[in-house]
Order: sequence, then C-alpha cells, then structure tokens
Amino acid sequence: MAKFASPQAQRLSELIDFDKRIFFFVLVLIFLLIRYFTDILILESIPEFERLDAQGDLMFFHIFNTLNYLWTPFALLWKFTVIAFLFWSIGLMVGYKADFKELWKFALVAEVVFIFPELLRLLVYMNPSGNVTYLEIQNFEPLSALWIVGPDSVDEKYHYPLSVLNIFEIIYGIVWVYGFHMISRRSFQESTIVVLIAYFLPLFIWLAFFIGAYR
Repeated sequence: MAKFASPQAQRLSELIDFDKRIFFFVLVLIFLLIRYFTDILILESIPEFERLDAQGDLMFFHIFNTLNYLWTPFALLWKFTVIAFLFWSIGLMVGYKADFKELWKFALVAEVVFIFPELLRLLVYMNPSGNVTYLEIQNFEPLSALWIVGPDSVDEKYHYPLSVLNIFEIIYGIVWVYGFHMISRRSFQESTIVVLIAYFLPLFIWLAFFIGAYR
C-alpha cells in the first residue's frame, strides 16, 4: 500500500492543479463546437439539403441537434458523477478508500480523452468527397472495432457495442489507473484492479445487456 504520493502521482497532481469550474465550461464548449461543425458536415452530405431545409423537411434534424446541444453539459455532469461513484464504491468494497470529490474532479479531467475521436471524425470529413453519405459520417468511429470491421459487415445491433470497443476506452482506463493511484495512494497494480472492476466490468455488462435487449 502506497502511504505517500509517488513521483508519478505528484507530477500528475501538479499537472491537473487548475480551476475545474473553468475547465468544465471549456470542455463543454469544445464538445459543442466539434459536434456543431460535424452536424454541418452531416447536413451538407444530405442530397439537396438546401431545398429540404427550405421546405422544413429537416425540422426534426435541427430540433434533435438543438436538444443534444442543450443536454451536453448535463450529460457530462451525470457521467462524471456515475464514474466517480463507481470508483468510490468499488474502492471501498476492496478496501481502497478514495475521496469522492477528488474522483469527480479527475473524471472531469479524464474526459479530455473522448474529445479526440470526435475531433478525428470532424477532421477526416472536413473536405468530404461527393459520394460520402451522412450515415458514413455519423457511423464513423475512428480506431474502434466497428471502424475495423465496417458497419456494413455486421448486424445493426452490434454497431454501438463495436463502436464503444475502441482505443480511446483503453487510454481512458490507463488514465484512470494513474488517477486512482494519485487519489487513493494505492499501488499501480491495486489501481489497475479497481479500474478493471469499477469501469471495464460495468461497461462490458452494459454492452452485453444492449445486445440482448436490442430489437
């Protein structure tokens, strides 16, 4: 058991020693901007989108996107709370006490990992060819299992689970190993066990449930 902060934990603590409230607003703004420009690409890939938009046929598309933008900060807050609770509760179960508030703050910082797949989608289709469809843009999940096998080669019910199985989830887990190590002062081995139980196990259970419940 690590009673004192390791050099890695000290460096990480210094690295993320900034105002988390300001960081949250910056994080939300980045997500909103990326999703806004991605939605523009999706819209422009729809054949005759200008005529359809003028006729009001894309009204539900705009309503859904607006609701998605409004929901983004609340979705992030909910995610941080759930993730922090999982690490806090599982940590207590195995005897590794960690401060819930610090776990919540770290969940906020760790979310930066998931900016990159959305940014990659935007960059890849920044100048799309004329034959790119909006479904291709929407279903593009970089560095994921779905990206490897292709959406057309598997049943639709596997699209979401395969998109979740990506390199960014692995990086997120590694980031959390360091985060839990920093907060709980436990060894990297002990922190890895907590990450596997608190994050990856619930994730795989959820994906299995999604596949089984899909209709």
